[in-house]
Amino acid sequence: MQKYAAPARPLVAQMIEAAARDPNRTVAFQGAPGANSHVALTQAFPDGLPLPCFGFADAIDAVRVGQADCAIIPIENSLHGRVADMHFLLPESGLVITGEHFLPIRHALMGLGPVEGIRQAMSHEQALGQCRHWLSARGIEPVAHPDTAGAAASVAAIGDPTVAALAPPAAAELYGLQLLADDIADADHNTTRFVVLARAAPPELPEGPCMTTLVFEVKNLPAALYKAMGGFATNGVNMTKLESYQRGGTFAATEFFCDIEGRPGEPHVDRALDELRFHSKWVRLLGSYGRARERG
Repeated sequence: MQKYAAPARPLVAQMIEAAARDPNRTVAFQGAPGANSHVALTQAFPDGLPLPCFGFADAIDAVRVGQADCAIIPIENSLHGRVADMHFLLPESGLVITGEHFLPIRHALMGLGPVEGIRQAMSHEQALGQCRHWLSARGIEPVAHPDTAGAAASVAAIGDPTVAALAPPAAAELYGLQLLADDIADADHNTTRFVVLARAAPPELPEGPCMTTLVFEVKNLPAALYKAMGGFATNGVNMTKLESYQRGGTFAATEFFCDIEGRPGEPHVDRALDELRFHSKWVRLLGSYGRARERG
């Protein structure tokens, strides 16, 4: 609780108290009230009770210990790429991906003084990266903060008219700030993809197209990745994402994060996954879930 700026603490306390009374309806999110994750939560779970958590690991832990039924976590942004740490946290979480949600992102600049006098803008590093051209053109220095709405609360606590926050527009009213500029983005396609994490997969997947997310590490052999990917091509499985990342600082063991269209149990998907397993040291399925948005 004390990690949040003072203006956010009463709201956080109210939400924690309400969530504790009904954990089965509770959805954990990272950030302060009013953050983009909070906005995504209200869209994806209109009847859910929001549980603010200071960090991504805190939101995951809230689900693991039963304080929340699930969590909604940002995983990638169309403008600024992957969300830091999530490729490490997801496989280690022990949770299952049960859904996805896409949120168009439009930031607002909010503070206490006129926009002409703003010298610094505080926000999550993803938000700052999504607006870096806009900020640079106005000579505003970006200052990293753990989350967007938390930055708004901090600006209210600091009380400096030269310091503003980049946050969702609703955060201005929550923390008593003026909207100095709205609809800020360096690109119109600015969208964040969220995933829903739960302790167990649902008994049945929804009707319609599905996605499956997995991580794997190929064997340390020439053309191992090429061979592993061949099974998806020959079986007609569309791979919508493939990202590599290093673990442990060895620069040797590269792991891959992958999204495919389809689900285990479909013959062509099963054949592709069998071939992937043959050419990999290990394969871990993180979840299958209904596709929220058509790829391509």
